[in-house]
Amino acid sequence: MGNDRPSKTVVAGQVVGLILVLVAGAVAAPSANWDMGLFALLLSFAVVSDLTATRVDKDLLISGSFLALVLSMVFLGGTPAMLIGFLATVAAWLRWKEPIPLFVQNLLNFSLFPLIGGIVFHAVIRATGITDADVSYYSLVFGIFLVALAINFLTAAIYARYVSGTTLLIQVRTALIPLLPSELMAALMTVGVAFLLHEVGIAGVALFGIVLVTFQYLLGALLVSRHRAEELEKRSNQLASFQVGMLSALLRTLDLRDQMTARHSAAVARYSRAIAQRAGFSRQEEELVHIAALLHDIGKFILPDRILKANVPLTDEDWMLIKRHPQQGARVVSSLDGYGPVADIILAHHERIDGKGYPRGLKGDEIPELARIISVSDTYDVMTARDSYRTPMSSQDAIAELRRVAGAQLDARFVEVFIELLEGKDVSFQHGEAADFEKELALESRIAETASPDGEANRFQVAGVQPS
Repeated sequence: MGNDRPSKTVVAGQVVGLILVLVAGAVAAPSANWDMGLFALLLSFAVVSDLTATRVDKDLLISGSFLALVLSMVFLGGTPAMLIGFLATVAAWLRWKEPIPLFVQNLLNFSLFPLIGGIVFHAVIRATGITDADVSYYSLVFGIFLVALAINFLTAAIYARYVSGTTLLIQVRTALIPLLPSELMAALMTVGVAFLLHEVGIAGVALFGIVLVTFQYLLGALLVSRHRAEELEKRSNQLASFQVGMLSALLRTLDLRDQMTARHSAAVARYSRAIAQRAGFSRQEEELVHIAALLHDIGKFILPDRILKANVPLTDEDWMLIKRHPQQGARVVSSLDGYGPVADIILAHHERIDGKGYPRGLKGDEIPELARIISVSDTYDVMTARDSYRTPMSSQDAIAELRRVAGAQLDARFVEVFIELLEGKDVSFQHGEAADFEKELALESRIAETASPDGEANRFQVAGVQPS
């Protein structure tokens, strides 16, 4: 359904189901153990646990009452356990005021699995003749905990499927699996408490109370911490997605002034990624050079139209302005959280191997390798692009020119790697005319990982940076 509001049919089904469970509980009541002292203690633990539950978010409360219900199934039977679950749910509603359809669902859920669990447990005991002196008895306690957990989860999952449309598989992955380790630990604690109750009697319930409170607190703290981490990650991703969108909007705006910019950026990004892949760089470095190439000309915002369109001779002052665009681009990109590695590459993409590049006159190995890759891609696309303001070269002539300047302007290794790629690709790859800026910009799910100069690993993500 996907609207998070149960239909009248669902609510009617809940009410009918609850009535049937209560009737079944009444039928099974005579065979139960009505030890009212133990009943009152377990009911008290369940109610207090629900009233002091930890709220992880608006849809999730963490309570330890499940342990009390399992012990009720084991020592009292199905009907008393059902009654404890019902009354504890009513008490919880008075505290937390869930919507009525959810309240009815919880009544159904926390009446159903205690009733079934208690009936099954004692049916197995009668059928097998197992006693609490047998080791297998405690294996059965562990097993009935898991059975109750499965019924609890399935009942809640079916309700969520009808109300919100969330599939069972997604619920298993997001709701059951993350909690499974703590639930298994709770099952072992329940077995331990069951053993103590057998050995020392009702006095062991006091220890159970301590175990219950401790378990509830630790599990609640764990889930709250994880929820906050997930919320922080979500907000970081949203912020970083906004940053990527802002950068892409800047490039599109620049493209309105100079129509070749977006296509050129996409082509250089595609070439650079291919070179990095062929040269043996890691997947993370491929992603890093890809986004840096997409943004490498963002600093051209500072250039007036007469320079961007290059349809007039350029003055020395114009060239000084052009040589500032790597710095301006790096400054814009570095202001965004986590884009420092991208900014470093943008800053160096016009440096030359012989030290005659700009803006810092770096040479040789002083130039970041990924920036050297972009220099090769950038040079080739400028020479061959048919939407530039100069007569384009053929791919063969451009390859000859790349080889001519290799070792002086460009890194000879990456020139040869790129030529190998060009010789194995079709014409559309060679001229970059098929480059699609929108396609290349689809980066939100891509992650690149690089290392800082001091060797400390930094996790770079296009959708933000998170500590590793």
